[in-house]
Amino acid sequence: MMKYLQKLGKSLMLPVACLPICGILMGIGYALCPATMIAGREMSGFANMLGFFLVKAGGALIDNMAILFVIGVGVGMADDHDGTAGLASLASWLMMTNLLATGTVTTLMPSVAENVNKTLAFDKIANPFIGILAGIIGATCYNKFKSTKLPDWLSFFSGKRCVAIISGVVSIVAAAILLFVWPVIFGALIAVGQAIVGLGPVGAGIYAFLNRLLIPTGLHHALNNVFWFDTIGLGDLSHFWAGETSADVTWSLGMYMSGFFPCMMFGIPGAALAMVHTAKSGKKKVAIGLVASAAICAFVCGVTEPFEFGFMFLAPVLYLIYALLYGIFTVVVALIGFRAGFSFSAGATDLVFSAPLPAAQNTWMILPLGIAAFAVFYIVFRFAIVKFDLKTPGREDDDVETEKKAVLSNSDYAEVASIILEGLGGKGNVTSLDNCITRLRMEIKDYTLVDEKKIKSAGVAGVMRPGKTSVQVIVGTKVQFVADEMKKML
Repeated sequence: MMKYLQKLGKSLMLPVACLPICGILMGIGYALCPATMIAGREMSGFANMLGFFLVKAGGALIDNMAILFVIGVGVGMADDHDGTAGLASLASWLMMTNLLATGTVTTLMPSVAENVNKTLAFDKIANPFIGILAGIIGATCYNKFKSTKLPDWLSFFSGKRCVAIISGVVSIVAAAILLFVWPVIFGALIAVGQAIVGLGPVGAGIYAFLNRLLIPTGLHHALNNVFWFDTIGLGDLSHFWAGETSADVTWSLGMYMSGFFPCMMFGIPGAALAMVHTAKSGKKKVAIGLVASAAICAFVCGVTEPFEFGFMFLAPVLYLIYALLYGIFTVVVALIGFRAGFSFSAGATDLVFSAPLPAAQNTWMILPLGIAAFAVFYIVFRFAIVKFDLKTPGREDDDVETEKKAVLSNSDYAEVASIILEGLGGKGNVTSLDNCITRLRMEIKDYTLVDEKKIKSAGVAGVMRPGKTSVQVIVGTKVQFVADEMKKML
């Protein structure tokens, strides 16, 4: 299971690599045009127009992040990273999101329209969880059916052409299951939210923990609807921005939003610095490229997905710790009386805008709270990453920088591939072939048939055996040419 999650995490790095540009664009955009965060606010002047333009440009990817995951997971988890898997995944996504759209569901089941929670559940169906599920469906169907041979009268649909069709059929089944399962899960989370409302600061901490924990599934919207909006008579966000105070409601107004500010503005930069410091020496620039802009984005406008999706599947244990830190800081913030609100997210821009509101309290405390969050996130992340050898950005298993120096002594790639294949016990013993920047990665049936000496005679730098059914051959930066020749032979 862990191996599968790591493969999923690596496949997500492709779409995650698209997100840093969002952080840069939205960070600059909100700095130039803070009014973008408040609906109906007038904008004028070149700086405001440019800021609005940049925010919309960054939002084009953030708002459609689920689709990036659809294609990234589909292609990344396919055995040979073929684009057909991405197309099949997109077909799966379109099928499920249309079948589970609120309009479709309420037509099929009119009773859903009478239940606010069920309607909300299907309103939020186009989320990262469904995107990842569609990617998995597309990749799995591709891996299993890419070589399918059909009768002559259906031969046009043989092989890769049948993959999208099969993905569509599987997606119909998945949508039929989700039609009943999704609103139950969504409703259960709303019930959980209602149950913890009376727990005061501890309840706020539990909410913050669950909010972060559920980000990958999109189910955090169920809890947000309970705590931020007036679903059950609470509405922390709506009452805060309406200009009310704690005297007008039955709870400490702002307590379900305030704890996110130190975590997003300062905690994430601290965690990002820990990732950079613990990255392998040759990969620090790669780590900086992935997390630096994400940290800036979190600080300025509170958009955290570029950071979170960069490690949540590579190191799920660390993501659990990350969610716990949110819960702890939210309890602390609720107890000491720091109150701020957001209309968009808990970044510096919303902090500035919410400071003049009547419910805002002790906003100066963001400085000591921020310093504490930065330090705690940095120390905890650094300790956890090193202690448990977690595979955060820059700490992947492949020692790429060392292996890039590996020199293939034979420039006849077809001959190299042939020798390696022979050393693996022949093509009948190879069940899958993949490659990273420097290595061939093979899954085999019978490990006793592998002849390492034979493989090394091809002029490769080394052979590794991570498991009984896994063989990795260190080729160097020319690995793609060898992999292409091996794929032809297989």
